[in-house]
This record gives sequence, structure tokens and C-alpha cells, in this order.
Amino acid sequence: MAVRSDTTDPWIRVFHSSPEAELRLVCLPHAGGAASYYFPVSAALKPSVEVLAVQYPGRQERRSEPLFADVAEAADRIADELKGWTDRPLALFGHSLGATIGFEVALRLERAGVGPRVLFASGRRAPARTRNDGIHSLPDSGLIAEMKRMGGTDAAVMDDPDILAMALPAIRSDYRAAETYAYRDGDMLSCPVYALVGDGDARASLEDVKAWGEHTTGSFDFRVFPGGHFYLNGSTEVIALVRDHLAALSG
Repeated sequence: MAVRSDTTDPWIRVFHSSPEAELRLVCLPHAGGAASYYFPVSAALKPSVEVLAVQYPGRQERRSEPLFADVAEAADRIADELKGWTDRPLALFGHSLGATIGFEVALRLERAGVGPRVLFASGRRAPARTRNDGIHSLPDSGLIAEMKRMGGTDAAVMDDPDILAMALPAIRSDYRAAETYAYRDGDMLSCPVYALVGDGDARASLEDVKAWGEHTTGSFDFRVFPGGHFYLNGSTEVIALVRDHLAALSG
């Protein structure tokens, strides 16, 4: 298998190259999110862990590229790209939509014989509990109101009508992918799953997040943090948990 080590891949951003790292953490953004969301994570985990931040099409420097149609399409493309980064073990961290995509990517990597060491599933209902709340069908005003309610979107985006107008197509497409995702009965991971959630998350109840344990034959762990859907913003506790867990895997 040819191994990619460059940073020209449109799907992957490496903010801090760490040649001595024994493991890579693939970080998948939320709906409307970009790879840059994980810059602080990359900075905090270097040099022991090298972060590969996924950049979805339709945002930032990929703004002119076609959006992915659904979770399956995104997972197909991301898994294919990651097969070129398997000279070191991979772990996956996905928040919200990124957790669902991470689950599907992990399935594909396991089928290819290069499964991840662990999937961190953050702020997202378990795959079999996905439901369509109709957010992607709201008018622009309703979608914007939902984004403000959930938090997590840069204030510079929310307060600039021109930037917001450019961002809305990708945001709506991401919500559509998240809400129309169809779990296939019987799909099961063998890698460990670690589910994380904020205690005030209006979109992911504790019961729905605990159900991630039903989607792996490997070990399962669960952790609740204070905060809402974006409980992880600036959280040193989350970084510490991920760092310690990955260190144990590497050790």
C-alpha cells in the first residue's frame, strides 16, 4: 500500500507535523464545521499525537467544490484518503455529524483491514437512533436561528451577512446529510468506542448517546461533561481525556 505523507490532500489538514508521534488522530467536524475547528486540539496533542483534521468540501479553500450528498459518500471518500495514512495507527474523533461520519469511516477501514484503535463519538445520538428533526428543511432564517441556539459557529460568520450567505449552502447540506442518515441494521464495529456528551445537549440525550455501546463488539466507555452541544469548546478536560486514552493505547 502506498503511504501518503504529504499535506496536499484536499481532505486532510496537518496543522502540526509530528514525525515522532506513534499514533494519528483523525478529527471530523460538525455540520457547518471546518478542519480549522480542530487547530487547538492539534496544538494541544503535539508532538505525541499527530492530528489529521478532515476538511469537507464546500467551505474555506474548498468552497467552490461540490458538496457531498450524504454520509455514505463522505465516508467513502474519507476512508479512501485515510488508507494512505496508515503507516501509523489511526484513531478517530468526530463531533456531531462528524461522529456519524466517523462511525461509517471506521466501518470501511475495518473492512479494509486498517481499522482505528478507537472511535471517540462526541455530541451525537448513536447511529441506530438518528432521526430527522427537519432542520435542513427550515428557511434560512430558521436555520440561522437554530445555529445561534446551538452555538459553536464563529461570531464573525453569524454577524456578517455576506459570509453567512456563502456558508449557508454547506451548512444546510451538512444538516441534510446528518438528518437523512440511514443506519444499516447489523453494522457493527470491533474497535472500542468512547462516547462523550455535554449534560445540557438539546440534540443528544444521555440515553441516545449511551446507545453507542450497542454498535461495537469492542469495549465501550461513556463520559458526560458540563455544557451544551459544544461542551468541548476550549475544554482542557476533553483534551486531557483524549490524550490519556491515546497514550494508553500507544503504550
